Amino acid sequence: MHRGGLLGSKPVVFCIVRTAVRVAYILVAALPVFSVPTFSLPAVFLPAVAAQEDSEDNAMFWSTTLKMIRAKFPEVAQLSTDSLQTWLDESATAERPLLLDVREKEEYEVSHLKGAVPAMTEKEALQALEGVPPDRPVVLYCSVGYRSSEMAGFLQKQGFRKVYNLEGSIFAWANEGRPVYRGDERVSKVHPYDRVWGKLLNKVLRAR
Repeated sequence: MHRGGLLGSKPVVFCIVRTAVRVAYILVAALPVFSVPTFSLPAVFLPAVAAQEDSEDNAMFWSTTLKMIRAKFPEVAQLSTDSLQTWLDESATAERPLLLDVREKEEYEVSHLKGAVPAMTEKEALQALEGVPPDRPVVLYCSVGYRSSEMAGFLQKQGFRKVYNLEGSIFAWANEGRPVYRGDERVSKVHPYDRVWGKLLNKVLRAR
């Protein structure tokens, strides 16, 4: 049976796009230096990633991202969203962790975890922890966990002994239906950081 006409069919086109997305993720994983504040996928792959706009199938992107963060910061303890939720729920009987949000001001102002203190720079983080005992639990987060893991490593070097990165950070937290706030008001939007990394945030949650 002649199949020459299938190249333009939707199933084949979808497979080609899907393969391009996977290649993009593999290339991201292979990069020796991974920097969320400045990193972007090669332009040739952006259309393929954009094709995932309405897709729930971004598990590979998430898996690759979390593995890269763990590999980049092996000394930083990663705390799951479930563990943090349980910790906060049991704060009446257990010591409540101090939450530090290390994202940019505009990201924090869209929404944040309840009670989180903004600490976008090392200086601000140290100011937020001034007078805090070195054994007080501190949980940091950003969009997906890279910036907060980097800050956690810095705080460990300053003598803080119970520092954790929230794995998946606010994107994972919000994706799972957990609450985010603007001040004391619960809201339903999260700053997506940018058009590439925002793919890891459920579309309905993106502030723009």
